[in-house]
Amino acid sequence: MQKKNSVYIATSLDGRIADRNDGIAWLDAIPIPEGEDMGYYAFTNEIDALVMGRNTFETVLGFDVEWPYQKPVYVLSNQLKEIPESHQGKAFLVNGTLTEVLEQIHSQGHTRLYIDGGSTIQSFLKEDLIDEMIITTFPIVLGGGPSLFGEFPKELQFELVESKVFFGQLVQNHFVRKRG
Repeated sequence: MQKKNSVYIATSLDGRIADRNDGIAWLDAIPIPEGEDMGYYAFTNEIDALVMGRNTFETVLGFDVEWPYQKPVYVLSNQLKEIPESHQGKAFLVNGTLTEVLEQIHSQGHTRLYIDGGSTIQSFLKEDLIDEMIITTFPIVLGGGPSLFGEFPKELQFELVESKVFFGQLVQNHFVRKRG
């Protein structure tokens, strides 16, 4: 199976993934009709596992909902010592260089990965390990907060393969990495 690292995320017009207080309530600014997932379920049907950082993992744990993932979740952390008992068997702690982490995950048979969380996405981009990005842009300027993109050691070329507009408000762009 071909290895692929994918991003599926929402941003503000100014490229923020959360507001100044790390809040994401702005994602509710556009009402989304019941049952509309904007391609998320089709996307997750194509992945084997998720890779997220500790902050994203802890944020998801803080949501007042059932565990939202059907696939294994690998949590990148050098600080977290163990996964909470309530999520053992659903989430797995990994650490090391990204190459080592990917080797660990691939050895479990998971080769199509959903990369989630701002710092984690940036780390994968810095190592040129992102193959595709699906970014939904909300029509709001947050003016601060964590950015999806930071500074990178080199330019990374992507190609737009599809663009969709949802509800006359949200623009979803699907990019694939141009290599060689």
